[in-house]
Amino acid sequence: MRWIQYLLATRYMLVLVLIVNFLGTAYGYYWYIPQLVETPAVFLPFVPDSPTASFFFLFVLLAFLMKRHAPYFEALALVTLIKYGLWAVGMNLFVLVSVDDFPWEGYMLIGSHFAMAVQAVLFAPYYRFHMRHLVVAGIWILHNDVIDYVFGMMPRYSMLSAYSNEIGYVTFWLSIAVLLVSYYLVLSKKSVKLELP
Repeated sequence: MRWIQYLLATRYMLVLVLIVNFLGTAYGYYWYIPQLVETPAVFLPFVPDSPTASFFFLFVLLAFLMKRHAPYFEALALVTLIKYGLWAVGMNLFVLVSVDDFPWEGYMLIGSHFAMAVQAVLFAPYYRFHMRHLVVAGIWILHNDVIDYVFGMMPRYSMLSAYSNEIGYVTFWLSIAVLLVSYYLVLSKKSVKLELP
């Protein structure tokens, strides 16, 4: 896996990953438009979860291209890419096994969101954030859980609203697990550190 991580950090691959994530971010915000037009302004930053995660990652990639680090964005990107990548995969798989007619977009969402989580882990050895940055990312995702499941702003999937309490509970523990994984990947003594080429 190490050779993949070295390859990803080359300038060519950073530009390619930046373009792919830019397109994914744009599509993600477009996908959320029907919900965003009905969302109170105060909640707008917290509704489009996945595109906001990849938006954070765009800043990380831009910093890497300039041979710099953006620790707050690194922490936010790592935590949100893993969380919302896995969350969307789980929710789409739940819909897949629950309905007779699963659209092709659902398969695309499963693949693209799984890739979000994978890229977060692959780039983790290049991150240089500290505990304070991870705390901010933790506040962001836990606050987002409150917005989604207390104020009812969770992403709209066809049949999932009937299970919002259960999904909210699982999502809270997913947030905690992702914070622990992020700590392990970047801050623990066992974390792997790589330098940008």
